Amino acid sequence: MKIVLACVAGLSTTMMMDSMKKVISDSKKLDLDNFQLEAIPAEQLPSEIDGTDVVLLAPQISYKKDFVESVTKPLNIPYVVIPKETYGAMDGATVVKEALIAQRKQELKNQQQGGK
Repeated sequence: MKIVLACVAGLSTTMMMDSMKKVISDSKKLDLDNFQLEAIPAEQLPSEIDGTDVVLLAPQISYKKDFVESVTKPLNIPYVVIPKETYGAMDGATVVKEALIAQRKQELKNQQQGGK
């Protein structure tokens, strides 16, 4: 599963990504080998979107939500704006859960639309 964290410069997002990796590697149900996590500036999203399953948007750039949606929606890729409180606490567990839920909802939506 490829998860892209979109941010401004990447420092705090890299910290979040490290928190998410720790949660995944400590999990009994998830395998880190099944995940590809990338932190990129939001402007790079169009060139990095291939193969992405979920885009996570850092709260400090939630104002770029429309841009992110313009890139993800045509490709049926869900995105989640990480809540400020979750991001501030570097709560990787909640962020991983949100990403998995968003991806599952998109899978179900695609199945209902005829498997697109």
